[in-house]
Amino acid sequence: MSPEEQLKQLKRGAAEIISEEDLLERLKLGRPLRVKLGLDPTAPHIHLGFAVVLRKLRQFQDLGHQIVLLIGDFTARVGDPTGRSETRKVLTPEEIASNAETYREQFARILDPRKTEVRFNSEWLMKMNFADVVGLTSLTTVARILERDDFEKRHKEGVPIGLHEFLYPLMQGYDSVALEADVEMGGTDQKFNNLMGRSLQKDFNQPPQIVFLMPILEGTDGVQKMSKSLGNYIGITESPTEMFGKVMSIPDEVMRRYFELCTDVDLEEVDRRLASDHPRDNKRWLGREIVTIYHGEAAAATADEEFVRVFSKGGLPDEVVPVVISGDMLENGGIALVKLLTLANLASSNKDAKRKVAQGAVSLDGEKLTDPGLINVAGGEILKVGRHHVCLQLN
Repeated sequence: MSPEEQLKQLKRGAAEIISEEDLLERLKLGRPLRVKLGLDPTAPHIHLGFAVVLRKLRQFQDLGHQIVLLIGDFTARVGDPTGRSETRKVLTPEEIASNAETYREQFARILDPRKTEVRFNSEWLMKMNFADVVGLTSLTTVARILERDDFEKRHKEGVPIGLHEFLYPLMQGYDSVALEADVEMGGTDQKFNNLMGRSLQKDFNQPPQIVFLMPILEGTDGVQKMSKSLGNYIGITESPTEMFGKVMSIPDEVMRRYFELCTDVDLEEVDRRLASDHPRDNKRWLGREIVTIYHGEAAAATADEEFVRVFSKGGLPDEVVPVVISGDMLENGGIALVKLLTLANLASSNKDAKRKVAQGAVSLDGEKLTDPGLINVAGGEILKVGRHHVCLQLN
């Protein structure tokens, strides 16, 4: 592809590129670009939200560029303060090693491991002496660090900020210097850290990297970002049936976002079908596309057929959607009703869930529920709030 054609393909779904002109000029150099993604191994499971960035990396890879996955085994000892209202718990070396290995196994589902360079930032950060650290800190100011939203908010609210947290953006930025990165990928929440790398490269007389930011994907609730801790995630290693069922549970209004960020389907075709076809049919199409990426066409077809058999032919209302409950969500064989209602998008919060239970608006298989605590779930039950139904599915 020409540099212009490459840029057009790479721009799909991107939230911000700093800057497009710089990226085009770098592509015109005619050499493989070094495209970096820095990761702190703080969680062992990859979901579709995280896969948004990985899939963009695969596009770079397929265009002949060099992908560099940087495992932040050293920075994980500090913890990225992005989006945090308090200091992160410091991981042990054993936790870091275990999470890093799990990540590497899952990367292979999206990236070509034979063409992926994997590095650990302990290679250079561990070797720095105190004079090196002082020299690095002299390249920025406290005022600039406090411009970061997370720090600014915590500072105003009087929430403690560890001095080591101030060093995190500098360490991540120095990673780009050590790797001589041409491009750094990240979500929009990583903009501050990525720009720090661009700035430090200038100080070290390197061409400043292009910052390539991808959107944050909403979870299955359609509101909050996809997160395992919020229970609104779709894991890339989940079974085809579970993955398909979770896709079927997303709100209609976020379908296009999922098509754009989680598939390679032509968006003109998506817009045409979204405007003319039934949302349920479009969601099944989306489910098949996503499951195909991670499990293959045969598994996607089987998951679709299973969904039709269980839900469509079971005499359930047209608007019913499945809610998949994984084993790790259960406690003593049950799940808190308030948690289940928020997971099923039948309540906006735990407070809202408790209110609906107290009002007598919640029933399970026709039986009114009055206790917001644990309920036992066998699978196949119909949970109802007002006129809205969901079918519970265990995995």
